[in-house]
Amino acid sequence: MRTLAILVPLLVLTAAQPKVGPGRVAARRLNRAEYNYSVRDLLGVDLDPADDFPSDDSGYGFDNIADVLSLSPVLMENYLNAAEKVAHEAVFGPAPMQAASTRYSSLNRAEGSTGVRTGTDDTGLGLASALHARHKFPASATYKFVIYPGGVWPGATQKLHVGLWIDGGQVAAAETESGEQNGKRLELSVAITSGDHTVSASFLHLPELSGDTARISALEIGGPFDMAKGPSAESLRLVYTCGHLDGHHNPACARTIVAGLARRAFRRPVTAEEADRLSGLVARAQHDGGSFEDGIALAIQAILVSPNFLFRIEKIPSAGAAPAGPVPISQCEMASRLSYFLWSSIPDEPLLAAADRGALHKPDVLRAQIGRMLRDPKSARLAGNFAGQWLEIRALESVKPDRKKFPEFDDYVRFSMRRETELFFENIAGQDLSILDFIDAPYSFLNQRMAELYQVPGVTGAEFRKVDFSKTPPAAGDRRGVLTQASVLTVSSYGNRTSPVLRGKWILGELLDAAPPPPPPNVPNLDERAIGTEMSMRQQMEKHRTNPVCASCHALMDPLGFGLENYNAIGRWRTHDGSFAIDSSGKIRGREFHGAAGLEDVLRGDSAQFAACLARKLMIYALGRGLEASDQVAVADIVRRAAASRYRFRSLIDDIVASPEFQMQRGADDRAPSSVRAAPTR
Repeated sequence: MRTLAILVPLLVLTAAQPKVGPGRVAARRLNRAEYNYSVRDLLGVDLDPADDFPSDDSGYGFDNIADVLSLSPVLMENYLNAAEKVAHEAVFGPAPMQAASTRYSSLNRAEGSTGVRTGTDDTGLGLASALHARHKFPASATYKFVIYPGGVWPGATQKLHVGLWIDGGQVAAAETESGEQNGKRLELSVAITSGDHTVSASFLHLPELSGDTARISALEIGGPFDMAKGPSAESLRLVYTCGHLDGHHNPACARTIVAGLARRAFRRPVTAEEADRLSGLVARAQHDGGSFEDGIALAIQAILVSPNFLFRIEKIPSAGAAPAGPVPISQCEMASRLSYFLWSSIPDEPLLAAADRGALHKPDVLRAQIGRMLRDPKSARLAGNFAGQWLEIRALESVKPDRKKFPEFDDYVRFSMRRETELFFENIAGQDLSILDFIDAPYSFLNQRMAELYQVPGVTGAEFRKVDFSKTPPAAGDRRGVLTQASVLTVSSYGNRTSPVLRGKWILGELLDAAPPPPPPNVPNLDERAIGTEMSMRQQMEKHRTNPVCASCHALMDPLGFGLENYNAIGRWRTHDGSFAIDSSGKIRGREFHGAAGLEDVLRGDSAQFAACLARKLMIYALGRGLEASDQVAVADIVRRAAASRYRFRSLIDDIVASPEFQMQRGADDRAPSSVRAAPTR
């Protein structure tokens, strides 16, 4: 028996298993990410209006679950306001805005820290003296950046150069005199497109000198100024599908435009009645003295507040209209399920065209569409939305490691941690590699700051690049798979120390799908002051497990978490915890392992169990619902086929999309799963 089989029995189905068939279908509201991507892909606007909506609830680990996506009066009001704003920008361009100013400072550095410049980096981005912020630019316009340097540059060089960077690319530079930097200010004006961008300021080409404390103390962003006028070229292309951009619209243009937009927004053909109603809004606006463009904007607002856009509604056949039992979803519903699975957005024209031809039921066409979609840049959304929640790295946005204990942790490290894991996921998905690489791949993607955190030499600059850990020195420690990535290690720690419990719980829940129950009430806390001074973390946990109420769950979690004790609370390798040497050994059902490498070997030895876990999570995300007992038949089938393909990522995706759970729904007379398994499209 495999070692971890006691934790999560692999769902190998027998004749006594539950009846099988597709699960129930529920109308599913677009979550915030899906709303933002949908309006962007529909209208070409670079806005994120849903960022101002109430947060989405989560279920089964994801925020796209139909049962928890409710519609409140506040959210409905947000929809009305967002529709007006989005429609105006798509047709007329952004509305004039009053300039405002936002200030970012380097408060996240530990108080009293010295040596803010460490290492060498011509860009300065990877150094602790740089300042990084995530800023939302409300419009495409010119913005004024005021950089406030601080500290002292004691070198003989008379001119110092300070660079301004947007999303890792230098866009401007300014000069300042050497010597005392406090009290100086540098002003730069740069044209920026709307949306969220990472903004950085750094000293350029400065070698490390004794007495050097030069740093970027603060950054002020003011604007917008000289806003771009009129709709973007992409909005014009997507809206005016009649081909008349010069105002010479013929009588049929209104209907052509609104029917085309509604078809894409509703993700299905529109009825004549719907097209008439929407084109009637255009005519009404013109009758009331408005322009043709005013009418188009009004029709777009109506589209954006329609339940057909805000909800993914799959039509259930009425009683007696179809045979009892599971029935296939429509081709357009298939296209919608696929696009929201892989892109978190509406289907594009090639996918809709395939649905219109009725071709998505053909296995070769379906596989070709999946391959095309995974090669598209929009597939990066799968990393941000699925992987961000599966691996819990979204929590990096809110973690606050102790500034005195971990002065190297700043916003740039926070951004870089998440980006490393996203690139790692994108590489496995895009290159169709084995999903077992998530467990023990001897490589990752690092920039200089992450390489310095991992103590990996030879990586300079802000660009991420693939790094082979098999060639790194012993000081870097063991680095393999997601378990030893700083993003995962940080979100599974407390702000001031590691936690074998949190890390063990993370492994059980995210890699083995066996999350332990919540802790019982009134559990005593650990003695924080004693850790690393009077006793090691392991000794503290062994003392904690003497409580019989806690022992059963901790016997599963703690050995797994101890395997990662060589990594501190932000993922840096260490051999001691305070004055105590770290013991990273563990034992599961009589089998011992040592350190992260040994733990990963154990997990890899139960590869089918990990594959079943990932298949279940992908299926939950793809279907937008929790799995029922009957769904486990599909999971077991997917895992068996994945094993035959050496667990390649595309095997999971292809077989989830080909499964009856994805392609079919229960009929009106089908109150329970059918005992007959419908043949899937493969």
